[in-house]
Amino acid sequence: MNEASVVNQAPVAKEMLTPLPQVVLLDRASLNPADLDFSALQALPVKLTMYDHTAPAETAARLAAANIAICNKVVIDAAVMAACPGLRAIAVTATGLNNIDLAAANARGITVMNVSGYGTRAVAQHTFALLLALTNQIQAYARDAVNGRWSQSPTFCLSDHPVRDLDGATLGVIGYGALGREVAALATAFGMTVLVAEGEGGAQPGRLPLDEVLARADIVTLHTLLTPRTEKFINAERLAQMKPGALLVNTARGGLVDEAALLAALQSGHLGGAALDVVSVEPPPADHPLLTAGLPNLLITPHCAWVSRGARQRLLDGTVDNLRNFLAAAPAG
Repeated sequence: MNEASVVNQAPVAKEMLTPLPQVVLLDRASLNPADLDFSALQALPVKLTMYDHTAPAETAARLAAANIAICNKVVIDAAVMAACPGLRAIAVTATGLNNIDLAAANARGITVMNVSGYGTRAVAQHTFALLLALTNQIQAYARDAVNGRWSQSPTFCLSDHPVRDLDGATLGVIGYGALGREVAALATAFGMTVLVAEGEGGAQPGRLPLDEVLARADIVTLHTLLTPRTEKFINAERLAQMKPGALLVNTARGGLVDEAALLAALQSGHLGGAALDVVSVEPPPADHPLLTAGLPNLLITPHCAWVSRGARQRLLDGTVDNLRNFLAAAPAG
């Protein structure tokens, strides 16, 4: 359903905004809400309107009377803000803020809030699920179990899809925030050597130049933010720096990778494989080159690394905390 759900809350406390602040959640369906507890959000002293989906052409109209917008991936740009003079805050149900025009928000005095840390373990778990699927040839062996190859085998097992050991392999981590550190900890538990790339700030203790990490790593995993400086920074030149047969895993943002260059590196055999939870345009067109490549060493999942029930509830609860703090600090009247 795309119809609005409106929740009128109890009277606002005197120290809160008066009258009831108008809060609009633009894309509730992005949270897969069926198994989530929305009671804390609904208990806030606000008038809450929730939409499952909001198309770009609908955004300004739905926020026309809003004081606070809540969104995950709906774009709120300068034009939308200009059309919504009552907008005072935007609560993003995500960590990334690339769907919000931050400069326009700052110029208009609009507070922008996000939630970090809610999906650290879920995304790290998915990162290793992708990595293990590549190294252990899970898809190929699962197909062989049901397509008749196993039943027709003269031996008790199939072993013709090469499996790579993680123990003793070198993992290059690009982006060493909470997610990068969690993935590094899992890698250590698998017996891997971890190399951490320096950030944009240059030399850092215990970290190595990006070029060296790319050249030495058997597997490279991305956990950095997408910014104008990092867009397509994994390009043809940097892919060429990676070891022949190396693997690339991306559970961060699709825009970090030059997808045409990645496809070429896979097709040429220079890369041994890639596993992606993100692509540059989401949802992708049906004819997206990576989706239609048909490569056995390319694994793509639909931006689902963060979707465990626990992670989504923490995200919703963190958003409520942000809203509660904003309302408490807002002037009355």
